[in-house]
Amino acid sequence: MLNLPIFRWCCVVFCAASATLAQDKPESFEVEGRMAYVQAALEAAPGRPWIWYAPNVGGNFIILKHKMYTDAFLQAGIAIASYDLGEVRGAPGSTAKFSHFYDAMVKRGYSAKPILLGQSRGGLMTLAWACRNPDKVTAWAGIYPVCNLDSYPLRFSKKETLADFGMEEAQLRARLDEFNPVSLLDGLAKQKVPMFSVHGDKDGTVPLEENTQLLQQRYQAAGGTCEVKIIPGRGHEVSPAFFQCQELIDFILKQAKR
Repeated sequence: MLNLPIFRWCCVVFCAASATLAQDKPESFEVEGRMAYVQAALEAAPGRPWIWYAPNVGGNFIILKHKMYTDAFLQAGIAIASYDLGEVRGAPGSTAKFSHFYDAMVKRGYSAKPILLGQSRGGLMTLAWACRNPDKVTAWAGIYPVCNLDSYPLRFSKKETLADFGMEEAQLRARLDEFNPVSLLDGLAKQKVPMFSVHGDKDGTVPLEENTQLLQQRYQAAGGTCEVKIIPGRGHEVSPAFFQCQELIDFILKQAKR
């Protein structure tokens, strides 16, 4: 004889498992010959907010591997999307290509003002786009983000950086303030776009002082707000300090409601 309470419990468990599985694999679609990805929430929040995450190289949608973030955002009805442009470094040409992805997301019904989230070199990708499109950004956040062209890009990633800009090093350095996100913050400040960054004070790859702290100093000087959480003794690493950061979650959830 069928035990109805047990049967109902099994149905609930099965449906919950099915819902989880429905979130396991993001949707992929093509934009201008490159692959885009979106992990939709089962029930979108009002306005269909979304997080634009970078980098994405070879379809490696890294942020989805971090369950605390993914669960928090999707449960709040916030989609997470990404676009694979490869190893770009914020040049005007590649930034314009990111705009094609933005347009595609808006056409799909998502908010016209996403929250940008850049991890490491993805910070440069998202911040460069934000500086050139300040009226299309709700907020910007970073996980040990590259913010300064004169730091990691021209120190440890010179080949990729010069290739993206199509310039010799001397040419780029002569025009650095024209392209460097930390020199182009006025538009974002005027739009009152809030920022948040979590960064370790022992980061030898993307030094705190040359990136997050410089960003904060210049953005505040321009009239913007930039919250920073410094992780003592930690470097450029995959650890709970950076990928279970409650302050980052709280910041994004707050901005998604704006």
